[in-house]
Amino acid sequence: MGDFHRGRRLRSTPAMRRLVSETTFGAGDLVYPIFVTEGATAPISSMPGISRYSLSDLPAVLEHCAELRLGGVILFGIPEEKDAVGSGAYAEDGIIAKSLISAKKTIGDSLVLMADVCLCEYTDHGHCGLLDGEHVSNDPSLELLAKASVVYAQAGADVIAPSDMMDGRVRAIRDQLDAAGLENTPILSYAVKYASAFYGPFREAADSAPQFGDRRSYQMSPPNRREAVREALADLDEGADMVMVKPALPYLDIIRDVREVSDVPLGAYNVSGEYSMLKAAAANGWIDEDRAIFESLTSIRRAGADFILTYHAVEAAERTLWESVV
Repeated sequence: MGDFHRGRRLRSTPAMRRLVSETTFGAGDLVYPIFVTEGATAPISSMPGISRYSLSDLPAVLEHCAELRLGGVILFGIPEEKDAVGSGAYAEDGIIAKSLISAKKTIGDSLVLMADVCLCEYTDHGHCGLLDGEHVSNDPSLELLAKASVVYAQAGADVIAPSDMMDGRVRAIRDQLDAAGLENTPILSYAVKYASAFYGPFREAADSAPQFGDRRSYQMSPPNRREAVREALADLDEGADMVMVKPALPYLDIIRDVREVSDVPLGAYNVSGEYSMLKAAAANGWIDEDRAIFESLTSIRRAGADFILTYHAVEAAERTLWESVV
């Protein structure tokens, strides 16, 4: 009988497994989403371990993220008041502008500060653009998204991240940033964002559920794969410096597709529903939480993402999961 392949030789100890690991990630590859509110800090019931933070509590959270050497944070605002045109999104004294000014004073350049750009948290109807009756109107929304982007960049955002999925918004934002002398501010486009059932907990956190209808007329349809490549290439053509796929785990094939057609930095958003399902299963003793987080984040990196936006970022860094569970 001939010899056979002994793959176990390279799996014998944690040190050996780390040495030959084909896919790695660390704190610097993770971006932590943070919800900032005009009100008091409060936990989010559908996202165990995640809270909305007040402006006064935000600095301590940012300092902890910097101490953990995370790659960055992305800020989402919950305004005190909403209106039909989402004016809180682009107000110079709005919640995100104030958060960014505070963040820069607190942590300087020790974290990459990303600002999500969308109208849904700020409109009383919960849609991501302006309405014409019950139709989300694309082109009139572009001016407001670009206006918000300039406000955020002037307040200290290192990266502008439009998530609205209006056609042409990257070009509109790039043009307005350049016109304002902010040509060095990069754009991370949510280029491939699916109309997903996995956003439910986020909508509680950001108080952004649509008051009627849904977002399937402007977010992507889950069965579509080739369309994702078209969307990513279109945003790159409009001036995006980085692109993102959202959600992550149900769309690992899409992450790989986008990776293969572009050489820009690629992000993936491990979204709220993915986080909350894992937390619920762990709370019931059905899975080993640390190992499940490790496997989930590793799979996203293995698919081709350079960095991961994830609510697991802080706990993964605190527990150095990339070392402790190998």
